[in-house]
Amino acid sequence: MPDTLTAMQPTARALPVPARVSPWTGYAMLLRWNLAQIGAMLPLIVVVQALLGAGIIIGFGFLIPGIDVESAKFLSTGAPTVLLMVMGLVMVSQGVAQARTTGTFTYLRALPVPRPLLLFADLTVWLAVSLPSVAVALLVAHWRYGFDFSFDWPVLLLASMLTAVTASAVGYALALALPPMLTQLVTQVLVFFVMLFSPITFHASQLPEWFQSVHDVLPFRPAADLLRAGMLSDSYNASAWDLAVLGAWCVVGFAVSLRAVIRRA
Repeated sequence: MPDTLTAMQPTARALPVPARVSPWTGYAMLLRWNLAQIGAMLPLIVVVQALLGAGIIIGFGFLIPGIDVESAKFLSTGAPTVLLMVMGLVMVSQGVAQARTTGTFTYLRALPVPRPLLLFADLTVWLAVSLPSVAVALLVAHWRYGFDFSFDWPVLLLASMLTAVTASAVGYALALALPPMLTQLVTQVLVFFVMLFSPITFHASQLPEWFQSVHDVLPFRPAADLLRAGMLSDSYNASAWDLAVLGAWCVVGFAVSLRAVIRRA
């Protein structure tokens, strides 16, 4: 009886598979499968995420002539949110869309494991990939602009985890709700929306009032404000509204993803 998903891959003849596995065993098998699928690309993805964070902090700083300390702080504390959002909304979506195109997703759904574990295993891997880039972004910000952070660790950890999980859950839901080709197109649009049209690395007051109201119910600004409150606790406070908005998007993303994983043909 095979004990890993790799051993259970379909071949020219049918392989014996366990009729039933425990949730924990199924989760571990799926986790190992996902890590094997990424393989040697895993360190590269982590490095690229770190370089993206450094690029946002340093590159965007060049666009602001004579950037002052307050602007540098706002830009630097917004970069981690951009990283987590791009990872979840873009890379997770594209990964799931590719799995659907190649048939891998269909195969995994046919395995004798509870289907919700597919989502949880995927989110675990992407969460582990995305969070180190936050630390790198903070180190680069300190090196580039020389200011000190005032961490509120409970808020920072909660906000980082919730932002990463929310972005990944919504990205997963997009990939399952849309055709693969459309998913690719939508995620490319989301990259520009997050980086250029969301008040993450710049103040919301720079947007038209109607656009500010739109961002009050989108997850981007609330996520950025929560993370900022965890990094600069002496200047920014966490808001219950931001937590509620981000939590609502997380629940919706999970609900849509779980429904699609369980019921999708």
